[in-house]
Amino acid sequence: MAEPAAAPTSPAGTPPTGAVSGDAEAEDTVVRPRSRALRVARVVRETADAHSLVFEVPAGDGEMFAYRPGQFLTLRIPSERTGSVARCYSLASSPHGADPGLTVTVKRTAGGYGSNWLCDNVRAGSEIEVLAPAGVFTPADLDVDLFLAAGGSGITPVLSILRSALAAGSGRVTVLYANRDESSVIFGAQLRALAAAHPARLTVLHWLESVQGIPSTGQLTALVAPYAGREAFLCGPGPYMDAVSAALRAAGADAARVHVEVYTSLGGDPFAEIVVPGAAAAEDPDGAVHVVVELDGDTHELTWPAGVRLVDLLLSKGIDAPYSCRDGVCGACQAQVLKGRVRMESNDVLDDDDLAEGHVLGCQSVPDPLGPGEDMHVRF
Repeated sequence: MAEPAAAPTSPAGTPPTGAVSGDAEAEDTVVRPRSRALRVARVVRETADAHSLVFEVPAGDGEMFAYRPGQFLTLRIPSERTGSVARCYSLASSPHGADPGLTVTVKRTAGGYGSNWLCDNVRAGSEIEVLAPAGVFTPADLDVDLFLAAGGSGITPVLSILRSALAAGSGRVTVLYANRDESSVIFGAQLRALAAAHPARLTVLHWLESVQGIPSTGQLTALVAPYAGREAFLCGPGPYMDAVSAALRAAGADAARVHVEVYTSLGGDPFAEIVVPGAAAAEDPDGAVHVVVELDGDTHELTWPAGVRLVDLLLSKGIDAPYSCRDGVCGACQAQVLKGRVRMESNDVLDDDDLAEGHVLGCQSVPDPLGPGEDMHVRF
């Protein structure tokens, strides 16, 4: 992943605040990141090149770090060159069960600064600044039958989904897990234990390149055909996910039911303070629209100024909007426009089907109304 800009100097965990600068008509709003310095309780060596970090969550931060299976954490990692870099790592733990803390699993990558620093330097007792959980790679229903395909360290969010489905759901689950060889298999013992505990609900299929070669679409089509009607979640190297996706399509799977986790380099610094232009505080700026925003069961009615991104607007009003990268590459801020029009300044996540259904990225969306004062409605 690309190294972002230097991290902020503000203390971790400070709640959003407004900072007045200039006259009251045009004051900017400064929003500090939703982050905490979390203590590492344990470091677990999963394989020769993969470590799991188990974080303690203070009692008062339980709500902030509540998460859904398949989501990720963004970690701030010290860097001598830039002050810090930000990296996203999927949660392997499950919110359904007896997990004592948040667990991310980090696999070394050749030339990867973040993964190597974490594996070499983090010990029990270390503290790392962490953003709240984010991500949309998560099932809407744990009771449906699932097909989960993982490659290498892509098993991390898949394990979170798997454990959650078995603990809190009722459907059947099949896991297809591809690796270079047997020594590369992460969570092998956990997968065996889960299969033994749930023989009627869980099937685990391993693919080892050292034995079976690199999986082809043709080979995978026959393998995935019995599961083509299930909700599918794929995470792993790009060529592997492309092959599995193609195999599912060839087997008749509905593309809308195939969910792919895509990691893209963070171009900015998600730990930096957010400065919302003073126009966001104005009562009736030119070109503004009236917007109704549904978020976490609450409804907010706001004036949305032209040129102000939706997530920035919500944060400036003290509303805890979901976000992580703020670059349009992670999908944590995905929302659906129910009425009105928006324009996205960047989008590396949503495909044509998503766009056709009105899905947008809140961190990149500005109003694109047909006329001043147009009513809009957005649901996160």
